[in-house]
Amino acid sequence: MKDSNKKKALGKGLEQLFNSEPMDFSSVEEKIIETSKETDIVLLPITEIRSNPYQPRKYFGQHALEEMAQSIKEHGVLEPVIVKKSIKGYELVAGERRTKASQLAGLSTVPAIIREFSDLEMMEIALLENIQREDLSPIEIAEGFRNYMKKTNLTQEDMAKRIGKSRSYITNLLGLLSLPPGVRSMVDRNEISSSHARVLSKLEDNNLIIELAEKIITENLSVREMEKLAAAPSVEKKKPINRADAKKNAKIIICENALRDLTGTKVIISKNKITIPFDSEPDLLRILEILNVNVDGD
Repeated sequence: MKDSNKKKALGKGLEQLFNSEPMDFSSVEEKIIETSKETDIVLLPITEIRSNPYQPRKYFGQHALEEMAQSIKEHGVLEPVIVKKSIKGYELVAGERRTKASQLAGLSTVPAIIREFSDLEMMEIALLENIQREDLSPIEIAEGFRNYMKKTNLTQEDMAKRIGKSRSYITNLLGLLSLPPGVRSMVDRNEISSSHARVLSKLEDNNLIIELAEKIITENLSVREMEKLAAAPSVEKKKPINRADAKKNAKIIICENALRDLTGTKVIISKNKITIPFDSEPDLLRILEILNVNVDGD
């Protein structure tokens, strides 16, 4: 009975997306819109719509919102938001930026599709929407992972499969949550890159972490310079820092970090070779898709 109720709430075919690994937010949103009739789209007062309580994103760029608001003034809201009925009004499932921009544009209502979702589905959608659209800071993503894993009792390995990332990607992100609050805020504000933050997260002394974080900003330290400072024998570490990295060409390190951020796995460039490790066949297919490599022969 529970499964049939879920199918009725989500719409034909949509429930399969929540049972798949990895789950794709874009497919969820598209499926909701595809299976909705024109009569399913209603105009809801913006004042009755609240953020998804599980929304991990805390920062919305004002400039981007203003650009979207201008577009809405000229063309209207082209895609309906998706909401869930709550005790008081509605909770956003997808489309928070569209809602905020619509309000900024002076609209009093937005087109919306109303669907039923469980709390777990609301949490999963909020997390995946932002991760797959790259809307979150590394700290916000890490907090979203931690909360979701706590709610579902998933392991890091399970979580990696669920969102189509490598386990090392999850481990490195969760490690950022050990940083002092002030340093986490620096990462949120994009004053410190995720690559810098990963190095800092391996250090033990919070006072030193804060000191080095401030150095990154005031002295514009590169990741390579940061690794050299952190690799000093006198610096106590939670995890060993790869000192061999310090001998690499700065441009190689930058390329490695860029590829690691792109693929979510520990890419190594050495001896004119690029090594991209993967955990499983699905993880390999995920990386190939990111790199736009077609192996189907289409």
